[in-house]
Amino acid sequence: MSVPAQAQKREAPYWATIKTSELNMRVGPSREFKIAWVYKREGLPIKVIRVAEGWRLVRDSEGTEGWVSGNLLSANRGAVVIGDGVAAMRDAPAETGKLKWNAAVGVVGSLGDCSAGWCEFNVAGREGWIKQSRIWGAGEP
Repeated sequence: MSVPAQAQKREAPYWATIKTSELNMRVGPSREFKIAWVYKREGLPIKVIRVAEGWRLVRDSEGTEGWVSGNLLSANRGAVVIGDGVAAMRDAPAETGKLKWNAAVGVVGSLGDCSAGWCEFNVAGREGWIKQSRIWGAGEP
């Protein structure tokens, strides 16, 4: 079974990411409903709140909610940097870890394991540990 198919059979709430370069968010669960928003950020994390026959009610990091086609979401984990100012990406999961990169608010990356308030984060091949409090898409959905 492929990863996208697995994403279709999960029980909400759960994390997902956008797997296309353009995703229409609609006001209801069908193509007949008006498009409320268009996402143009592949890999952007989305919280799936409800599942309805091929459609997913989702919430983004800014709290915007709407319906998207479930087949355009991936089970791959991702995160987006939130908060104020740049977020340090370190070589170890601690404040004492050497600074590798600074990630600006809004940067999207792949999410690895998280523990003790730190998460592995990969932004286009730049890997490091980032404070979990500085990203949206980690933890319980």
